[in-house]
Amino acid sequence: MSWGTELWDQFDNLEKHTQWGIDILEKYIKFVKERTEIELSYAKQLRNLSKKYQPKKNSKEEEEYKYTACKAFLSTLNEMNDYAGQHEVISENMTSQITVDLMRYVQELKQERKSNFHDGRKAQQHIETCWKQLESSKRRFERDCKEADRAQQYFEKMDADINVTKADVEKARQQAQIRQQMAEDSKADYSLILQRFNQEQWEYYHTHIPNIFQKIQEMEERRIVRIGESMKTYAEVDRQVIPIIGKCLDGIVKAAESIDQKNDSQLVVEAYKSGFEPPGDIEFEDYTQPMKRTVSDNSLSSSKEGKPELRFGGKSRGKLWPFIKKNKGVTPEDFSNFPPEQRRKKLQQKVDDLNREIQKETDQRDAITKMKDVYLKNPQMGDPASLDQKLTEVTQNIEKLRLEAQKFEAWLAEVEGRLPARSEQARRQSGLYDGQTHQTVTNCAQDRESSPDGSYTEEQSQESEHKVLAPDFDDEFDDEEPLPAIGTCKALYTFEGQNEGTISVVEGETLSVIEEDKGDGWTRIRRNEDEEGYVPTSYVEVYLDKNAKGS
Repeated sequence: MSWGTELWDQFDNLEKHTQWGIDILEKYIKFVKERTEIELSYAKQLRNLSKKYQPKKNSKEEEEYKYTACKAFLSTLNEMNDYAGQHEVISENMTSQITVDLMRYVQELKQERKSNFHDGRKAQQHIETCWKQLESSKRRFERDCKEADRAQQYFEKMDADINVTKADVEKARQQAQIRQQMAEDSKADYSLILQRFNQEQWEYYHTHIPNIFQKIQEMEERRIVRIGESMKTYAEVDRQVIPIIGKCLDGIVKAAESIDQKNDSQLVVEAYKSGFEPPGDIEFEDYTQPMKRTVSDNSLSSSKEGKPELRFGGKSRGKLWPFIKKNKGVTPEDFSNFPPEQRRKKLQQKVDDLNREIQKETDQRDAITKMKDVYLKNPQMGDPASLDQKLTEVTQNIEKLRLEAQKFEAWLAEVEGRLPARSEQARRQSGLYDGQTHQTVTNCAQDRESSPDGSYTEEQSQESEHKVLAPDFDDEFDDEEPLPAIGTCKALYTFEGQNEGTISVVEGETLSVIEEDKGDGWTRIRRNEDEEGYVPTSYVEVYLDKNAKGS
């Protein structure tokens, strides 16, 4: 089967058919293009969906993801994000392996088709030219033959006429001969052109057109094969991501199987356990006795004259806890409005957060110090003095964070029962806290117990703010003779001593040292005979007297 032999006279139809084939290919390219856009849109929607349901950082929602069911849901969201990525891969591969490749092939196909049909039209024009030459020689031969016949008839007429002179007869005879020769020449020329045309026509229908149509047939068949290969690629691109999509789905199943209802139940206990014991039995109050009744410790009612005191010692500790209404006001800094177990967790979390911040600031200080050393060794890289202010700020931040951490560690130790008595160092540190904080730490249990209705209220703590205990630092200074100076110190930074037991210093100021740092980060100094107190050791540069230190 060959188009050149079967369709030798269907040039125009073949031209239309090949153009239709290119249109079909372009339509398929458009289809794949739209599929890639759908895949990208679908992937984007899946990613937005996954992002929408991700827990927000530093929110209550993030805390809920400690439960295994929530963790499984989070894993599902992450797997869906990966699932969306595979649809992006489908779009990318279809674009690179099908769309781009076919678009380039269409351009080549159009160029090849144009070239083939150009050769076909050229062959048509050539055979048409040959045909016109044949027709022209044929008409000339016909005309010359007619002219020769008329010249011969005229000669014969003249020869038969006795009135015509011999000269006229001879002239007619010569003219007839000339016309006869012209006819013979036209005949020979017509015969030659006819032979040549027949040869050209045979070559046109048996050589040129078959060859051109064969090229067009091969071009069309390559187009059909190419679109078939593209359809296979279309399926393969989908098939290639199936294993990864399967892994995503397996991940979702695995996350679902990891859900542990018992573990979640235990987490609920840890999250909401108060640490109190259930309330004990309520004692019977006999109103038949004439004796004066006393208010029962475990009565739920409160008297206007006598305010019962809730005792949380031994077995009766927290026995009214289920009936207590929590105050929804501002949470105290020491979390004293929380039950013991929940308070311990809050304090531990706060300590951990502060330690992380301290480590972060310490790393920053070390980095600045290293940079300053580099500037000192290579002044052309920068001015070392430009880092002093930043280094000072970081150092002060570290000191503040350490004090804050020590404060919460003290509260945590009290909750855990690890702080039975306040040592001298603890008393010294407590002077750094404001009166409200000190009162909250020492009397948090008393504030709760003295509530008339057994509830946690802010009124108690507000009243206690005005009843600040005597500063611990004063205990060390009362009834003591002035300590001798053991050296001097120079203030490296300005320190505002706003708390009891501390003293304010100005950068560059020189003072006397009367007590070294005992490991708690504080040095005791004196400005004059009547003004002394503690400053952070990191804020001063100490010069001890060797004789005094040795003694």
